Amino acid sequence: MTTINNQLAAMNKTHLWHPFTQMKDYNESDPLIIERGEGIMLIDVNGRAYYDGFSSVWLNVHGHNVPELNQAITEQLGRVAHSTLLGIANVPAIELAEKLIHIAPQGLNKVFYSDSGATGVEIAIKMAFQYWHNRGMKEKTAFITMNQAYHGDTIGAVSVGSIPLYQEVFRPMLFPSHVIPYPYAYRHEGGAAAAKEAAISALRHLLETRAHEIAALILEPIVQGASGIIVMPPGCLREMAALCRKHDVLLIADEVATGFGRTGAMFACDHEDVTPDVMVIGKGLTGGYLPVAATLTTDEVYNAFYASHEEQKTFFHGHSFTGNPLGCAVALANLKLFEERNIVEGVKAKAAFTRHKLAMLQERPHVGDIRQQGLMIGIELVRDKETREPYNWTDRIGYHVCQRARELGMLTRPLGDVVVFMPPLVSSEEELEAMIDILTKSIIDITEGGPAA
Repeated sequence: MTTINNQLAAMNKTHLWHPFTQMKDYNESDPLIIERGEGIMLIDVNGRAYYDGFSSVWLNVHGHNVPELNQAITEQLGRVAHSTLLGIANVPAIELAEKLIHIAPQGLNKVFYSDSGATGVEIAIKMAFQYWHNRGMKEKTAFITMNQAYHGDTIGAVSVGSIPLYQEVFRPMLFPSHVIPYPYAYRHEGGAAAAKEAAISALRHLLETRAHEIAALILEPIVQGASGIIVMPPGCLREMAALCRKHDVLLIADEVATGFGRTGAMFACDHEDVTPDVMVIGKGLTGGYLPVAATLTTDEVYNAFYASHEEQKTFFHGHSFTGNPLGCAVALANLKLFEERNIVEGVKAKAAFTRHKLAMLQERPHVGDIRQQGLMIGIELVRDKETREPYNWTDRIGYHVCQRARELGMLTRPLGDVVVFMPPLVSSEEELEAMIDILTKSIIDITEGGPAA
């Protein structure tokens, strides 16, 4: 490393606290410091290029340093970088809201901006809570979540999450939620059909007995992300939505990770023609460029807040950078590229190609399950394939596989012992094949101790 790069590494160790990172471990290793990006590659301060195999935490769409997106920001910067949405509008925020309503599931007609998926979820659960309050049904205050759900790291979002590792230390700060199973076919002795029925039955029973006190069900539609890329069996989402409607409970769809083509549809809800009452979007909204998120609602939800000042039904929530013009401008350019480049249809074809290329990996002795929906892929590694015995968490197999992939030129992060493969949506077949080759070698090297046979 050059003197300047050594200085950066030292400053990084001395001053920067990284998210979801045990800093003691991190500071004992050589840091990876990214300097620039080109296409689907990230390039570090030493000039080494890496495939962005997890889309910079699941959000990159068109690759890095995209001329059209760069230009959108530059042009907007020449007008205004930011103005508040508190009682004032700006041009890109208006135009983006109209565009989002056009592509969202039919019936979602209002857009409330924020700056991350977690804040979008926080807004959604506060909206759902106050919706019933404003309608005079103040007993409907509880939420249903799904086992191992992750919806962000703000206190409300953690409260409707269900991953103990992220929750336990904060438990005294959280409000309780009802938890039902997410249909995890690989880990259910009855397979997909039984896993689906267990989830539906648990929701049905809860709603039949306690719907009078439940404000909303929040879920990740079709694919539950941080739990290990768990894919719902067909029809599950549709049945859950129908149960919520039947029992007068709002449905909140967290599409932060699944939205914008990632699953092979513009939104995961589109796979089963479901319109939630509230939908949260982020990540791919700006093509992975700037922190903009949004919470979309139906007219029915919006109208519960639409009243005279004296009625005190205003939604008192907002963020300083809500509806930031730079972020909204690049989001508009991103959506234009979706149309011009037929991104969603392209994902379907690339998903089929990827599934075919990954099939040989399924035969390896420590690959328990490969789960895929579109270009959301999770590869679950196990100690014993026949019994599905997991590795001990202290073995950190997923971590070591991802470190090996980095050595070979691809970046990704594991979810425990599930290795995530979530490439930028514009990745070519040649690029996908190169990344899969790295992924395969990394898994074999770590789990089998040598090259492929």
